[in-house]
Parts: sequence; C-alpha cells; structure tokens
Amino acid sequence: MIDTRILEITAELARAENIVIVPHKGPDGDAMGSTLGLMHFLRDKGHTANVIAPNDYPHFLKWLPGNEEVIIYETDKERSDRLISEADIVFTLDFNHLSRCGTMQDSLLASEAVFVMIDHHQEPSDYAHYTYSDSTMSSTCEMVYKFIVKLRAGKKITPEIATCLYAGIMTDTGSFRFSSTSSDTHRTIADLIDKGAKNDHIHNNIFDTNSENKLQLLGTALQNLRVNKELRTAYISLSQAELDKHNFQKGDTEGFVNYGLSLDGIIFAVIFIEKENENLIKMSFRSKGDFDVNKFARAHFEGGGHINAAGGKSNLSLNDTIVKFNQVLPQYSEQLTK
Repeated sequence: MIDTRILEITAELARAENIVIVPHKGPDGDAMGSTLGLMHFLRDKGHTANVIAPNDYPHFLKWLPGNEEVIIYETDKERSDRLISEADIVFTLDFNHLSRCGTMQDSLLASEAVFVMIDHHQEPSDYAHYTYSDSTMSSTCEMVYKFIVKLRAGKKITPEIATCLYAGIMTDTGSFRFSSTSSDTHRTIADLIDKGAKNDHIHNNIFDTNSENKLQLLGTALQNLRVNKELRTAYISLSQAELDKHNFQKGDTEGFVNYGLSLDGIIFAVIFIEKENENLIKMSFRSKGDFDVNKFARAHFEGGGHINAAGGKSNLSLNDTIVKFNQVLPQYSEQLTK
C-alpha cells in the first residue's frame, strides 16, 4: 500500500481537518511512541490531531513528549466518542483488528471516517481503507518513520517526533537485540538521533525509573521460575496475591518474561499473570530462533503477535492454565529440541 497509494493518502490528509489516532488496549512503548510521534507530525502540518488510548498505560512512558495531550477512553468516554464521530481520518497504530481496542470498538465501528492502519503484526483484518502492514518490520514506530519519509516529509521530523519514534523502536526491539532489528532499523535510529533523539535520556527514562516494589516483585517472579530443560522451556507465574503484596502498578511486569529466555539453552519462555478483576490469566510468550510463538498462542491461548513475541489469555485458573500449558508443550517437542 505505502508506495502505490501514497498520493491518495496525501489527498485525504489535505482534505482532513480532524484526525484521531488510536493505539491498542494496554498500550506499550511502540504503541504510545508511534501514536504520539504521528500526532506531533500531523499537528505540525496544521491538523487537529488527538491521541485516544483505550485505557491507561505505564508510568515509564508518561514522560514522552505530548503525553499530557493523550485522552484516555475509559475515563473520558463522552469526549472521546465526540472526537471519533467528528474525525475525518482515524489512524489505528500497532494493532490490526478492532477488537484490540476494547470498549472503543463500537465507537470506531460507527465512525464514517477514513481509516488508515499502520501495523507490523501478522494476519491483519480488512477494516481499514488504507493498510500499511509489514510483519518483517521491527516496530510500528519504524513504520511511522517510513510513512513520514514516503510523504516526502523526512526533513519535518522534529526532536519531539524523533524521541517518540526512537522510544518505540528501542522498546519493541529489546534495545535492538531482537532478530527483527535490521540494518535498516539502525539507519532509522541513526537519523532519529541526528534529528534530536537523545538515546541516553530515552533509555534512562524508560529503564532506570523502577520502584522498590517493582524490583521486589521481580524477585518474587524469579523465585517462581520453573524450567523444563528437556523441552528448552522456562516459565514464570505471578498470582493476584503476589501482585497485591508488592503494590502492582501497570507496566511493572514489563520485560519479566525475558529473564526466562535469558537462561542458557532456553528457547521458549512464558509468563502467566493472574488478573482477578478481569477473571483471566494474561500470558506473554517469547522465543528464540524459529519457534513460532504466534502460532502457539493462536492455537491454544486466544492470542497472537509475532514469530518470537506474542500474547495470550486463559479463562481457567492460574494453576489450571499452567497445567494446560504443560500438557500442550510436548506436542512441540520436535520443534523445541531440534
């Protein structure tokens, strides 16, 4: 889409006055970096552009330029619905199915706006008028960078835009260590630094602002670590009681699953997190090499994502979910032990 229909999108933007930009529910660094980066770009072009997030997001992202402008749908529904109904264009970033918006879905379905999807997850749905989808990309932030360049506006990238996009690329690539990090990703990062992104400042704000409770929760998580050496798998579990004991805040478990994957010989790692208020178990899957956690999550835990990073959920109890996982795991022994 991006090459063949860029003139059409340019024309749509020329006609648009009101634009809404939407990340997925439970937005992460890539979702907030891409939406805020695009918001700054569109506002600089003279558009009225608003980011509406389905729900709140972690404190370590709230220093991003423009954070104070983000509207939270769950706490400001009336205003959000009005802005969506008035929108000429709706950009949906870092997700590819409207169900990922939670309670925003109905309002978006009722909108008569032109929808533009920019996303790097697999198997996109067809709700958007314009779809820029590429699962080989490191992040949606890298795609927003390329989108801006395709609009022949690369020189218009300000330090604020560069900071937001850098933050999203950094977090979604595991600080540039995941296999999705290409040489082109590094060239993008270099240009963002040249345009004002301060890499040390961004890294410190995201990774070096931990609370004492978060580090104690990490200790509990590591105590709960279980390893299946034969199937090269490790998993961590956290109960609601353990979360409550350490005053869990949104985003506190970010990155915990990677500790299991850091073990020598392990290629598949999972974290199970009990969410009593939602009556479900939230799951994150990570892998190395060719083991496809996207397929695993889709097949067994109502989830999906990327080959090496995916999410899922279970309506069973925490214990029963872990039992189910261990029952399913041997089906993949050939892939996990090759």
